[in-house]
Amino acid sequence: QVQLVESGGGLVQAGGSLRLSCAASGRTFSAYPMGWFRQGPGKEREFVATISWSDGSIYYGDSVKGRFTISIDKAKNTVYLQMNSLKPEDTAVYYCAAAGTPWKAILSTMQVDYWGRGTQVTVSS
Repeated sequence: QVQLVESGGGLVQAGGSLRLSCAASGRTFSAYPMGWFRQGPGKEREFVATISWSDGSIYYGDSVKGRFTISIDKAKNTVYLQMNSLKPEDTAVYYCAAAGTPWKAILSTMQVDYWGRGTQVTVSS
């Protein structure tokens, strides 16, 4: 059984930073991409960032490019999302995601087979 457990959310002022972590367990992740999505109040879940375990390919959503950084610690089976220059519009529940198919990247919720429970990020103005 695949488990994804997020941590690191919280309340931060605009311009501040947070780092989210996603600890993965239950299978070998070396061939499958992982990523982060978010869902703000009254909004659909949207793509934030994705990374490939195998070749390190990285993609970002347009709204976070230049501010967020996704990374992997393979030894810990953990994916991170470093979020800098946070804005009130970044307020959302952030979900860790993993695919059960060896896509090069996860860009859509349709590609996700496993979700974490989510962690709340609130950015005050």
